[in-house]
Amino acid sequence: MKKFSTAWELGGPALLVVAVALAGAQASSSLQLQFRSMLVTSAIVVALHVFVGNSGVMSFGHISFVAIGAFAAGVATAPVDLKPVALPELFPFLTELELGNIESLLLAAALGGVYAFVVGVPIMRLSGLSAGIATFAVLIITNNVFRNWERIGPGAKTLTQIPETTGFGQATLGLLIVIGIAFGYQKTRYARMLRAAREDPAAAQSSGVDIYRQRLLAFTLSGALAGFAGGLLVHLLGSITTQQVFLDLTFLTLAMLVVGGLGSLWGAVVGGLFVVGLNSFLVEAERGVRVFAIDIDLPSGTRLVALGAVMALVLLFKPTGLTGGRELSWPTRWPGGRGGP
Repeated sequence: MKKFSTAWELGGPALLVVAVALAGAQASSSLQLQFRSMLVTSAIVVALHVFVGNSGVMSFGHISFVAIGAFAAGVATAPVDLKPVALPELFPFLTELELGNIESLLLAAALGGVYAFVVGVPIMRLSGLSAGIATFAVLIITNNVFRNWERIGPGAKTLTQIPETTGFGQATLGLLIVIGIAFGYQKTRYARMLRAAREDPAAAQSSGVDIYRQRLLAFTLSGALAGFAGGLLVHLLGSITTQQVFLDLTFLTLAMLVVGGLGSLWGAVVGGLFVVGLNSFLVEAERGVRVFAIDIDLPSGTRLVALGAVMALVLLFKPTGLTGGRELSWPTRWPGGRGGP
C-alpha cells in the first residue's frame, strides 16, 4: 500500500500536467500560448517550492535565478550575426557564443544553481523576515545589474530573435523533469532533516541537524531548477526584458504557491496551473473576450485585484492552501468500505 501511495504522489501531478498539455494542444491557436505559459510558470512554482515548502523560509528572490537562466539561454542561443548589431557592448566570448536548445537549458540550470549557492552562503544563516528581506534585496540587485550592464545582456532593451523551441513537448517534459527532481529530493534524508528544522528548529539542531547546510543545499537545488525554468520561459516567448522577470512574476509565483499549498509538491502544481489559468483568462478579459455567447470586457487592472482577492480568500478560509498542504495520496479505503489495492 505504501508503494502505491508513494507512486501516486508523483503520478498524480504528472497526470495532471499531461492532461493540461493535451487539452492545450487541442485548444485554438490563440489559447495555446496561454497553456504553454501555464506549464512553464508552474515549473517556476515547483522550483520555488523545493526551498520554501521544505524549509518554511520565504524567498522573494527566486525570480533572480529565473532571470539568470532566461538571459543566459537567450544570449547563448541568439544568432551570432545579430549580436554585434543588437548587443554591441557584449563581452567578446558571449558575442561568439551560439548554443543549441538543450545546451542552453543546461547552462541556464547551472548558472542558476551557482548564483543561488553564492548568494545563499550568507543569506541562509538568516531566518524569518530578515531572510525574506535579504532575498528581496538579491532580486533588486540582480534586476539592476541586468538593466544597466550591457556587457552581459541587452540592458534596458529587449533581447529578441531567440529560438522559440518551448512547444508543448518541451514545456511538458521540462515541467515533468522539475517535478521529478523535486519529488526525488523531498524523499531524501536531507529534505526530511530540513522539514524537521522547519517544524522545530531547536529540536532538529539538538538532534544533530545542520540547518544552515540543509537550507543552502535546498536553496542551491531550487535555484538550479528556477534557472532551468527561466531557460524554458525565454524559449517560449522568443524575447525577454528585465521587467518580465521582476516584481510581477515574483508575486504571481508566490501567490500560486500560497493558493495551492506551501507544504506540498501537489499544492505547487495545482496552485501554479490554477492561478496561471485564472491570470491568463483575466488578461484576455481585460482586452475583451466572448464566453458562452457573453461578452466580457473588464477594466484594466482587474487581474491584479482578482488575484489579490483570491489569495486573501484562500488565506482567510483555507490557510494551508487548496490542497491543505498535503500530498496527493492513494485512497486506503474505497466507497462501500472496501480497501484499496
